[in-house]
Amino acid sequence: MKKVSLVLVLVSLLSSNVLAQQLKISESELKEKLDSILHEGNLLYKYEKAAWISNELAFKNPTVKAEFHGYLTYEEQSEIKSIILAENLQTCIAEYTFEDNFDQPKYVKIEKREVSDKEKTLIEVRQKILENILDDGKYEVSVPKGGYNLNFILLPFADKYKLYMITGTTEPNVVPFGNDYIFIADENGEIESWHKFHSQLIPSPTITGGNNSRKNNAKSNKVTGLIHTHLPSTPLMTATDICTFLLYAPIYDLKTLTVLHGRVRVAMKYWLKENKITTEYF
Repeated sequence: MKKVSLVLVLVSLLSSNVLAQQLKISESELKEKLDSILHEGNLLYKYEKAAWISNELAFKNPTVKAEFHGYLTYEEQSEIKSIILAENLQTCIAEYTFEDNFDQPKYVKIEKREVSDKEKTLIEVRQKILENILDDGKYEVSVPKGGYNLNFILLPFADKYKLYMITGTTEPNVVPFGNDYIFIADENGEIESWHKFHSQLIPSPTITGGNNSRKNNAKSNKVTGLIHTHLPSTPLMTATDICTFLLYAPIYDLKTLTVLHGRVRVAMKYWLKENKITTEYF
C-alpha cells in the first residue's frame, strides 16, 4: 500500500510539473492559481445556491410572490444574504440569510424595508453592467434554447466588480457547463475587460445508455463523474466549472469533475467530498 501511495504521489507531482511547464509558470504559481480558482468557485456556489433557495422560498410565500420583481445576493461578513426586491428595486420585501448550511437559510425576515446604501449601490452597478453588455454588440452573450437560462453573480473586489454569468437549466439529468462569462467593471459599472470561459454550452448527461440519456429508463446507468475539455484560451479548470458542479452534483449523486487541457495530457480533477483539485496524467 505504501508503494502504491508513493507512486500516486509521484504521478501527481509529475503531472503538476508538466502542466506548469506548459503554462510557463512555476509549480508554486500553478498551485496558487488552482487554490484561487477553488476559493472563487466555492464562493460563486454560495451566492448561487443562496439565490436558488431564497427564490424557491419566495415563490412559496403568496405575499412575497405577488410583489417579486427581482433579487440581490451579496456577502456580509461571514454570511450570504439574498433579498427579494419589489418593482421599484429600491424596496426589500424579504430577506434570507445563509451561513454554514446553504440548503436552508439561517434567518428569514419577511417585511418591507428600503434597501441599504450598500444594497442600492450593488443593484445600480449590476444594472449598469448588464445595460452595457446589452447596448454593446461586441459581447457574444447568448441564452441557449431548450430550458436554459443565464444567472448573474456580482462580486465586489478592491474598487472594482466582477460579474459572472453562468448557465442554469430546468432540463432533467443534465449539468450545464459552458456558456459562462466574466466581466470586470470599474466602480461605476463600466466594463473594462471580459472573458468567455468556454466556446459553447456543454450539456453533460448524468446518465448513459437507453434511448435518451436525459430520461430515466431501465437501460440507463447513472454516472458518478463528469468530464469535458478546455481550449488553450482557458487551460485551467474554472471557478464557474466548480460552481456549476457543486450546484448539480448533490442532485445526481456525482463525485468528481474532470477537465482536460486542450494540448497537454494532464487532467485536472475536482473531488466533491474532499473539495480539492488534483492533477494527473491521462
